[in-house]
Amino acid sequence: MSMNRVLRIASTLPLALMLYALLAFLGLISLAWNLIAMLLYPVMPEAPARALGRMTIAFAYRMFWGLASVTGMMRIDASCLDRMRDEPGVIFVANHPTMLDALLLVARLPRSACIMKADLLRNIFLGAGARLARYISNESARTMVRLAVADLRNGGQLVIFPEGTRTVTPPLNPFRPGVTLIAKLAQAPIQTVFIDTDSPYLAKGWPIWRVPPLPIVFTLRLGQRFAPTQHSDALQSELEQYFRQHMEQRASDASPACQTPRAPTLS
Repeated sequence: MSMNRVLRIASTLPLALMLYALLAFLGLISLAWNLIAMLLYPVMPEAPARALGRMTIAFAYRMFWGLASVTGMMRIDASCLDRMRDEPGVIFVANHPTMLDALLLVARLPRSACIMKADLLRNIFLGAGARLARYISNESARTMVRLAVADLRNGGQLVIFPEGTRTVTPPLNPFRPGVTLIAKLAQAPIQTVFIDTDSPYLAKGWPIWRVPPLPIVFTLRLGQRFAPTQHSDALQSELEQYFRQHMEQRASDASPACQTPRAPTLS
């Protein structure tokens, strides 16, 4: 190993340890809340359980983002969502560059439900809390649509990533069907949200233990709001095209000279 590499690893090791500690904190608070949620789920009525579950998850994620900002590990600007935190019956649709995207939105939207992969609802760090909050599984498309519509009609909000998984083929994976059908049946508007980051951390294929250049920067931007229509398939195509055009334009406008200075990666 060259001396330059040894020095580079030595200089970034404190940042790596701090990032690992931050992720460990997130894991611990998630595990602790899920143990509590496991006890509450069988005995709490649905409405207060849903409200408590969603507010607690949002509060925990805001703590995580606050600590990440204070320690200099991350720089987050998601304040554009704050004025919508109490607006009922809205579907928030976003692109999906990293594993942390849902945490960004849910932290600012304490009345929102996520549509989650079914296996995550069985995860020891997420499952019990997600069930208490009445998050929605994507295991059955029909059940997913029915529960999402009912939640929106009941004054909830919905967070959904129509790519279905983290972006594999930038700038955007093809959208999966469902969101515009939910909007049609619930008569709910679709608020688009763009998640901007130039960090590769926790993108598809990036292992959680590999330290990226720091700080990790996330910026959320509000896009156009789409009204529900009877022609959900046409709206689905329009929505995907809107995202694709804006993200391609954003990528072409980005200037390397404007990037935030970062510490180098450990790996």
